[in-house]
Amino acid sequence: MQICLNTSTIKPVPLLEKIKLVGEAGYAGIELWLNDIWEFVARGGEVSEVTKALEDHGLIVPSVIAMRQWGDFDGWEHQLVLDEARRRFALGARLGAPFIVATPPLENPQTSHLAARYKELLQIGREEGIKPTFEYISFFKSVYTLKRAWEIVQEADDPDATLILDAFHNWNSASTDDDLKAIPLDRISHYHIDDADLNKDARTQTDPDRVMPGDGQIDLLSEISILKEKGYDGTVSLELFNEDWWNKDPRDTLRIGLERVTELTGCQ
Repeated sequence: MQICLNTSTIKPVPLLEKIKLVGEAGYAGIELWLNDIWEFVARGGEVSEVTKALEDHGLIVPSVIAMRQWGDFDGWEHQLVLDEARRRFALGARLGAPFIVATPPLENPQTSHLAARYKELLQIGREEGIKPTFEYISFFKSVYTLKRAWEIVQEADDPDATLILDAFHNWNSASTDDDLKAIPLDRISHYHIDDADLNKDARTQTDPDRVMPGDGQIDLLSEISILKEKGYDGTVSLELFNEDWWNKDPRDTLRIGLERVTELTGCQ
């Protein structure tokens, strides 16, 4: 597996400094948030500076984040979302990412339309040179379990349809090992690794409750073992949204994170 860093883990650090620090820390790649790129450009930067920094530090971009609201609207409002999808897909492709994360609605519990909507995104992705990959969110009201996410990916009936897996969401949704075992290897795009607060139950946690791998209550070794049994040797990103870690020296966060993920995955 190639160990990467999702930039939410060191969110307060400026974009180009994030890339520099992640490269110097020894990660193989960096998972970028597109809103960070737009903000950088709005402040006078250029996308070419970002791609040069990635090249200078030898970093791959396993995926970019994120495409949202594609399941929220109808009519002309949905067309606006598709226009935004095309813009985001084009930027992700320019950054060299093979995948862009596509997340379901936050509030709308209806999911019967999502497979067709996801298929629509996949077609735009083929035109722009990037593949939207479905990520369920365990504290959203729409798709909040691995089982339902896999059903939607299958219902899309598209060879490019994939899932991005996340240890926190798998645990927080009370998804099972059997749910994970049901996902074919060729339908897994990427893996987010993180842990869960020791003092809160599953189904009650949200992003700020993620903790450094090894500091929480998720059986990460079991989940990684299942992925290895499948033959998964792709990318894995450390993904935290934890203010305590944001307030630390990012070099320490990166060093500790890499050590923990390396130990868990057996990667060198």
